[in-house]
Amino acid sequence: MLVVISGLPGTGKSAVAAGLAARCGAVHLSIDPIEDALLGAGLAPSWETGVAAYEAARAAAEQNLAVGLSVVVDAVNDSEQARETWRVAAARSGVGLTFVLLTLTDETEHRRRLAGRTRALAHVPEPSWDEVRARAASYAPWADDACLHVHAAAPVETLVLHISAQLGGS
Repeated sequence: MLVVISGLPGTGKSAVAAGLAARCGAVHLSIDPIEDALLGAGLAPSWETGVAAYEAARAAAEQNLAVGLSVVVDAVNDSEQARETWRVAAARSGVGLTFVLLTLTDETEHRRRLAGRTRALAHVPEPSWDEVRARAASYAPWADDACLHVHAAAPVETLVLHISAQLGGS
């Protein structure tokens, strides 16, 4: 099983993905630490480096799926090209794919979460609220049936239980 947690920065993707992976005994892969490592190795910040991070995560996902492990990925997935990465991984691995889109409509809460984030990333800066809004404006829409829409206002544990239930877990 491949589960991809998507959404804007600050919606709780990493926390939810980590909690879901722990609950399901799955591998958790996150794009930002991979991109941070690529930047730390000397690659320049660019669209291509972002694509490389997605492709590195895809390769790691495929390796884990090949040995029978489930994988939970967290990534913004704001374009069809990014989403296709995970469709390819699922198809190559012969596993089911579920996209989960986390949304947070309460602007005050979203800004609070974004401002309160502290991550151990040396080369990937935290986005500003203006950068998140710009990303939201260019976020490619999802088809209604393409993903599980989850409002991320609830506590992480509640979100994990809800998503797990939707995936057929307890």
